[in-house]
Amino acid sequence: MPDRAQSCTPRIAPTLATPGSYRHATSPREPGRSRTGLGAPRAQAVDLCVRRGSSEQRIRLTRYDGGMWWDEVEGMTPGTRYGLRVHGPWDPQRARFHNSARLLLDPRGTGISHASPLLSSMFAHEVDALLRPADGMQRPAEDDNADDAVWSVVVPPLEETLREEPLRTPWTATVVYEAHVRGLTMLHPDLPPELRGTYAGLGHRVMTDYLRDLGVTAIELLPIHAIMDEPHLTRLALTNYWGYSTLSYFAPHPGYATRRAQEAGAAAVRDEVRSMVRSLHAAGIEVICDVVYNHTAEGGADGPSLSLRGLDAQDHYWTDHGAFVDFTGTGNSLNMRSGHVVDLIVSSLRHWVREYGIDGFRFDLAATLGRDDRGFRSDHPLLRAITTDEVLRGVKLIAEPWDVGGYGWQTGSFPPPFAEWNDAFRNDVRSFWLEDPARRVRTGTTQIGGVRDIATRLAGSADVFTRHDPQGLPPGQHLRAPWASLNYVTAHDGFTLADLTTYEGKRNEANGEDGRDGTDDNRSWNHGIEGPLGPAEIAASEQAAEVARHRRRTARSLMATLLLSAGTPMITAGDEALRTQQGNNNAYCQDNRISWVDWERDEHQRAMYAATRDLLALRRRFSRLRPATFLGDADPERPERDQIAWFGADGEPMRHGDWLDPDRHTLQMLRPGPAAVGHVVLVVNGSVGTELVRGPAAPWSGRGAELLFASCEEELELGEDPDEPGRPLLHLPGGTLAVLLVHGTAGVEDRLG
Repeated sequence: MPDRAQSCTPRIAPTLATPGSYRHATSPREPGRSRTGLGAPRAQAVDLCVRRGSSEQRIRLTRYDGGMWWDEVEGMTPGTRYGLRVHGPWDPQRARFHNSARLLLDPRGTGISHASPLLSSMFAHEVDALLRPADGMQRPAEDDNADDAVWSVVVPPLEETLREEPLRTPWTATVVYEAHVRGLTMLHPDLPPELRGTYAGLGHRVMTDYLRDLGVTAIELLPIHAIMDEPHLTRLALTNYWGYSTLSYFAPHPGYATRRAQEAGAAAVRDEVRSMVRSLHAAGIEVICDVVYNHTAEGGADGPSLSLRGLDAQDHYWTDHGAFVDFTGTGNSLNMRSGHVVDLIVSSLRHWVREYGIDGFRFDLAATLGRDDRGFRSDHPLLRAITTDEVLRGVKLIAEPWDVGGYGWQTGSFPPPFAEWNDAFRNDVRSFWLEDPARRVRTGTTQIGGVRDIATRLAGSADVFTRHDPQGLPPGQHLRAPWASLNYVTAHDGFTLADLTTYEGKRNEANGEDGRDGTDDNRSWNHGIEGPLGPAEIAASEQAAEVARHRRRTARSLMATLLLSAGTPMITAGDEALRTQQGNNNAYCQDNRISWVDWERDEHQRAMYAATRDLLALRRRFSRLRPATFLGDADPERPERDQIAWFGADGEPMRHGDWLDPDRHTLQMLRPGPAAVGHVVLVVNGSVGTELVRGPAAPWSGRGAELLFASCEEELELGEDPDEPGRPLLHLPGGTLAVLLVHGTAGVEDRLG
């Protein structure tokens, strides 16, 4: 906690600079040493406030909008706490919230004093016990909040020789694992207790070995920027567990550091994060940070003044005649028309790459980042700045390509080299394996679904990622590649993989909103019984036992589709072992066992882990499952690696009418391979019942086949067509995905060789 001061009366200590004695820098350097303009054009004055023990010294700045505002103030040594006070007009109706009684964080400060709950003293206006404007008015608060405030802390930049470099794993080899620092490590029994829930715990060999052995190549961390809870969560005695409520874009969140690091100060917290990154890199695992540059923790018109709002809300936030414009569903949206905001974001990204060795970023609600007065623009100055920056253009950039504003759904619209979360993949894969079979069972009709959409997702979603290609490109050439599709079936937001197969209705009562929060578009299927099934219930009922088996089969089919499709797969932490959130599909405020990964696993959870690891091994083994270009139709006369062929359950090539048939639920995808290896064939059976599947005819087959994987628990026997020796024949249970390695005739093999 910050030092408790007896008085906030400004006193100038002899060891500190007096007004006018600081030096302006001639060129920008790293954050923490020199500062660009604060972005406070409407301020009448800005004070730099330095805290020493129980006293605060204030230094009046003469430049605080544009240029450099201080370089090295005497006495500002590492560990020094400081903040800003802004003098200016108070006019909430015009989004002006200047109040010098409130200490503000330096928006470019690289360390903060401590993690704090949201306090009433952090509002620039008077609030009641529920953190609402007192008497419904927004009167400026007069009490000084220095004792309660979160202070910026001087953390010097690292020497060049100590900096960690990004790994730069090729996109075609990348498998992303989305996780929460605290949630992934909190319950791990093999971690020392003091490391659970911390950066150091995630960097421990127990965790790095697990991730490496599973086969993922990158961990995508939910936000680790410093955060602050929202008022409505504070009123409910809950916290923003996910962390999409940014307090500082340059400082890591102290709450995820070990107690020892927190007590040692901001530099120790910084070093613990760096050590985590270094350990993950040593295991060959990249670190991608989920970043929230679309809004901040300061909320809407009635929110707290923590930093940007108190400096100049009109400059930093999108407003319309003084009213906050909300594209994010949080009360505020950062103003991407402001040069200060663009510079702040780019500088923050550069800082995390250079100071921490971060390998990439996932941009939350990224459509907001491309907005101007005309709406979303793929050539927005901020997006151009990111994609052309010499530091940033070489790291992984992943957009969540939507927000909640008008025309906010922009999947496929971001410029190269961005990848994008592909919601079409999520929706179509869930529909094929869950929603459509459930509807067929309930209605008794088989004419629901089809295979067109699942084929499009298996092949890399060219419909999404080539639709903005300019005219005149050579045949087969595109601006984007299949890896730009960040494929996912689940994420932090929504049901887990196990819950998709267990619940059809959300169970969000613990969130304190009477179940109104969270999506109703889950595309899930409980397989006939709502909710979890215990061992006793399964033992006592054959129906329950069959439902449990079917759920496990569907979960493996979903995972197999994710990991074997063209594109970049993302696994949500714990899905590889059937983690449940007890039906909560919006667990953003659940910092407890609802959200944490449970490492005590039964035989079925261990089997799911083994299946996931085997699937990732298949993905590594066959490079054709990781294409760098969109696929062309396979030519049996001239087969190539970047080709694809489609067949029905009868082994005959798919025709135009077949793709439009809603009564067709089984499909085979063939990817040609070299002579010595064979062709990989994925067979998906979305039917409820068993299908007899004949493999593709010669020349694609003829010399036998191997069964490499099947998502069902039953032992499958791969036979041969009695009329065509060497042509595979397989009885495939409903809801199953199988992988075959098929060997073709000599002529085809010679051409491939």
